[in-house]
This record gives sequence, structure tokens and C-alpha cells, in this order.
Amino acid sequence: MKKEEIISLLEVINQQMSSSVLGGMEETYEELERLGFIKINRDAVQWSAAMTPAGIEYLGHD
Repeated sequence: MKKEEIISLLEVINQQMSSSVLGGMEETYEELERLGFIKINRDAVQWSAAMTPAGIEYLGHD
């Protein structure tokens, strides 16, 4: 995944308390999770993603 794609997705997730993992994008979200930028909540029927401190730092936010 390109840096621009990562930043774009992280910005969307960061703007929401938790971002629904959209159908067809599971692999993309899982890649962000492997990078440590988000945490996916798999306990609900509709998975959601939340930013981690590493993801916030990657975006340049404190």
C-alpha cells in the first residue's frame, strides 16, 4: 500500500470514533492493523477500526 493510501485511510478513521470496515476492504484494514496503525474490533457483527497511538503518530498528530 502506498503512503498516500495509508494516510488517506488513517485520516478517515481518525475523524470517526470508530470506522466501519467496509465490505471488500478487509485486507486493507488488516494491513493497517499489521502495521500497528489501527485496531480492528471483531467482536461485533460489523467490524470497526480505531486508531492506535502509532497510527496517530504516523499522521503527525500528537
